[in-house]
Amino acid sequence: MEPKTIRVIEPNVPPKPHLLRVAAYCRVSTEREEQECSLKAQVAHFTKLICDNPEWDFAGIYAESESGVRMKNRHELDRLLADCDAGQIDIVLMKSISRLSRNTLDTLTIYNQVVLKGIELRFELEHLSTNDKRVRKMFTTLAAVAQNDSWARSEDIKWGMRHQANKGKAILNHNYFLGYTKDNAGHLVIVEDEANVVRLIYSLFLEGKGYRQIKKHLEQNGIKTVSGKAEWSTSTIDRMLSNEKYVGRLITQKTYVKDFLDGRQHKNTGEVQQQIFANHHEAIIEPEMFEIVQQEKQRRSLKQDTTQEMQMQY
Repeated sequence: MEPKTIRVIEPNVPPKPHLLRVAAYCRVSTEREEQECSLKAQVAHFTKLICDNPEWDFAGIYAESESGVRMKNRHELDRLLADCDAGQIDIVLMKSISRLSRNTLDTLTIYNQVVLKGIELRFELEHLSTNDKRVRKMFTTLAAVAQNDSWARSEDIKWGMRHQANKGKAILNHNYFLGYTKDNAGHLVIVEDEANVVRLIYSLFLEGKGYRQIKKHLEQNGIKTVSGKAEWSTSTIDRMLSNEKYVGRLITQKTYVKDFLDGRQHKNTGEVQQQIFANHHEAIIEPEMFEIVQQEKQRRSLKQDTTQEMQMQY
């Protein structure tokens, strides 16, 4: 009699399907409250969309509030591209092409960097996918349209600001300088504690103290900057001593953006229209004192230049 043998028959289980690793890139152009709500909505929408698909594996959400015109400071986009380079993503979902970039060259650069690695980009608003060969041909045109739309928006904003200024209204962010806040009607009103700091800086300067001495005095007395920092910079003190807003005057368009694609601010030396509003708001510094400070600043600057020139000669 032959020995007993046992043969095990394994169940015929189909191989587990490969799950596509899907991520989403979400972006809004500003940090205003309504834009923040839009960003949260994008994140919630794409998170649910990915997690509800049984054929997809959640590969992450990359979300940020940055301008789409320039690549600078778009850290989440940089992180997304790095993960794409590392082979961790198969599909990237986006609300629209403009979320990727509003600059044609940057859009095409990102497109080539990602798509040539076999990664699919899907744009929900346009109902487009880079897996479609026709889309690849259309992409240059679509990116240019997004850039032109950004330019038009930029021009509309500039026109609106000029129009408001010509009507006697100007947009002013009071959070960038000490001494003022805004009332319910949007008018600048003095914050007395902060105004006393401004008056102190002007007085110390006219007593003969330099920027470093004023800085030391403020820090030793625990006086904070406009952003609440304990350490002052001499450049901040210098700007405060030249800020015409402290005499109730407002000058618009002191800087302007020459090229909306790079977004760099340039000093306005007559290139764009300016408005000067006298008695725009209540003054903290008397005009006479302000003018004396400007004259003293110029005198010290000339003296410093003369001293440096003499030192170079010797």
